[in-house]
Amino acid sequence: MSFDTAKYPTLALAENPEKLRLLSEDQLPTLCDELRQYLLDCVSLSSGHFASGLGVVELTVALHYVYETPFDNLVWDVGHQAYPHKILTGRRENITKIRQKGGLHPFPCREESEYDALSVGHSSTSISAGLGMAVAAKQEKSEKHTVCVIGDGAMTAGLAFEAMNHAGEIHADMLVILNDNEMSISENVGGLNNYLAKLLSSKCYATLRESGKKAFEGLPPIKALLKRTEEHLKGMVVPGTLFEELGFNYIGPIDGHNIEILIPTLKNIRQLKGPQLLHIITKKGKGYPPAELDPISWHAVPKFDLTSGTLPKGKQGLPTYSAIFGDWLCETAAADPKLMAITPAMREGSGMVRFSREYPQQYFDVAIAEQHAITFAAGLAIGGYKPVVAIYSTFLQRAYDQLIHDIALQNLPVLLAIDRAGLVGADGQTHQGAFDLSFMRCIPNMVIMTPSDENECRQMLHTGYLHHGPAAVRYPRGNGTGVELQPLQALAIGKAVVRREGKKIAILCFGSLLTEAAQVANQLDATLVDMRFIKPLDETMVLEIAARHQFLVTIEENVIKGGAGSGINELLMMTQSRIPVLNIGLPDHFIPQGEQNEMRREFGLDAAGIQRQIEAGLSRISLI
Repeated sequence: MSFDTAKYPTLALAENPEKLRLLSEDQLPTLCDELRQYLLDCVSLSSGHFASGLGVVELTVALHYVYETPFDNLVWDVGHQAYPHKILTGRRENITKIRQKGGLHPFPCREESEYDALSVGHSSTSISAGLGMAVAAKQEKSEKHTVCVIGDGAMTAGLAFEAMNHAGEIHADMLVILNDNEMSISENVGGLNNYLAKLLSSKCYATLRESGKKAFEGLPPIKALLKRTEEHLKGMVVPGTLFEELGFNYIGPIDGHNIEILIPTLKNIRQLKGPQLLHIITKKGKGYPPAELDPISWHAVPKFDLTSGTLPKGKQGLPTYSAIFGDWLCETAAADPKLMAITPAMREGSGMVRFSREYPQQYFDVAIAEQHAITFAAGLAIGGYKPVVAIYSTFLQRAYDQLIHDIALQNLPVLLAIDRAGLVGADGQTHQGAFDLSFMRCIPNMVIMTPSDENECRQMLHTGYLHHGPAAVRYPRGNGTGVELQPLQALAIGKAVVRREGKKIAILCFGSLLTEAAQVANQLDATLVDMRFIKPLDETMVLEIAARHQFLVTIEENVIKGGAGSGINELLMMTQSRIPVLNIGLPDHFIPQGEQNEMRREFGLDAAGIQRQIEAGLSRISLI
C-alpha cells in the first residue's frame, strides 16, 4: 500500500525524528492515533509482529521527540515492538515489506538504519549493550544520551540484571525503560503514581537527594538511616526497591499510553546523571480490541481482515513437527510420571499448550532464561527425573556453556527437543537454526539425531528419552511429510538406513531434506542413505558406501563449516579413504529473512538446487 497523506496528515509531517521534533506537543496525541492506525493498516495487509508495536506507540513518539536520535542512542530490546520506531525513522513506505525477502529486517538492524543503535533479535541484550554505549560516550566526553527499552518478559533473563548491577556500580549515565504490560499491577497506574513519577524525575528531587548524600557523607549512621527511609517511602508506593538496590534511581510506574505524562517525565530524566529506571505500564495490542484481549495470539500475525478482527484459520493438513513433539510429550508423560518438560517462554511455539494443561505438575516455563533452563534440567536429572527441554535452535546458542559443563560433562540424561532447526523464514538472520549441528557435534557424550519425517521424529524423541545420557533431536519449523505414525520403538543408536540403492553416486542425507534428496537420487540413479545420527556416525555404513561408490554427497540444513558433512570428511581422512566428497548445506554467512522454501531455493537446498550442485561437482571430477 502507498502512504496516504490525506488519511494520515500529521504522520505525514513526521517523516523522520528531526521533522517529528518540529511538531508542537499539542499535535502528538493526534500523531499517536495516526501512527497506530497506520500500523494496523500495514500489518493487516503484510503480516508481521503486531501486538507489541501497538503497545509502544506513545512511548516511541515520546522518545524520538525528547531525545536527539540518532545522535542519542535508542536501544530496543528484542525488537518485536520496533515497528513504530521504523515507521518514524524514514522507513514508513517500506513497512509493508517487513520480514519479506529483500524487505525490511524483522528487528532493528544497524545495517538498515542509523537509528538502529543495536541489531537485535534475542532478548535481554539492550542494557548490556546500552551500558557499553554509555561508557563509550563518557570516555569521549560526549553529550550523547543512551536509552534502553526492555519489556518485563525480557527482564526475566539474568543478563539484564548483570548489566544493571554493573551500571549501578559504575554510576553510568543511562536510562532503562521497563515496559511493563502485565495486568497484575495495572491498578498502580493513576494520578498519584503519575505525580510521583514527575516528582521522582525532577531536578529538584535529584538535587535534594544528592545534596543529602554529601551533607551526611561523614556521618555514616545518619546517611544509612536516610537511605533506608527513602527506600521505605518509595517501597510503600512503588515497586522499585530492587532497582534502587542495584544503584538505579527508580521512577514510576506511569501510564505508558499518556503522551502528556511521558514527555515531561522524559524531559526531566534527560537532565539527570547516573543510572535511571523509568517503569511504564502499557497494554499489548493497545487500540485494537481483539489484540488487547488475546495478545499472545496476536503477537505475530498473518495477513488478516482488520474489520472483522479475526485471524485466518490455519490450514488443516499435515501436522507440524512442533505438534508431533507435543503429542509425543503427552503420550510419554501418560506412562511416565518422571518426565519433566521445560521451556524458556516458548510454550505455544514449541507445541506444549496441551501438555501444560494436562500435566501442570510436570511442566515448567522458566521464562526467557535459556541458561537456567539447561542447568535446571541438569538438577532434575540428578534428582532422578527425566527432563525434556524444548528449545529453539537459535536460543540454544545462549546456553552453550551450560550444555557442555552442566549436562554433557556429567553425562546426564537430558533430552533436548530442538525446534526451528535450519531455515526458519521471516524472522531472518537472528533466528535461523543454522549452527546447532556444528556447535553440538564437538561435545563429548552427546547423541545427536536428525529425523527425516514426523514418524522418525517421534521415534528419535523416544530413543533420546530412554538414553542414559544427553541426547538431542533437531527438527525443522513447518509441517511433516504425511507418513504414517508408528508405535514408539527405540532406534539402534548410531545406525543409518539405506533408502535407495544406486550406482557411482551416494547421497548421505542428514534430516528433513530427505524428500528433496530422494527426488535427486531417482534422477541420477544414486544411492540414498538416511543418516539419522550426526553423532555417533554410522562409520561402518559410511566406509562401506565409500568403498563401492565414486562420489559422496552430504546434505544438511546447517552451515557446512563444522556440520554433519564435516564429520564425514573427518572420517574419510582418518581412514585415508580416497573418494571425492561434496558437502551441501548453508553457506558461511548469516541468512536473511524470506519464506522458507524461497530461501531453500536461493541456497540450492531444493531438489533442483541439490541436483545442480551435484552435477557441477561431477563435472569437476569428470564423472559426467
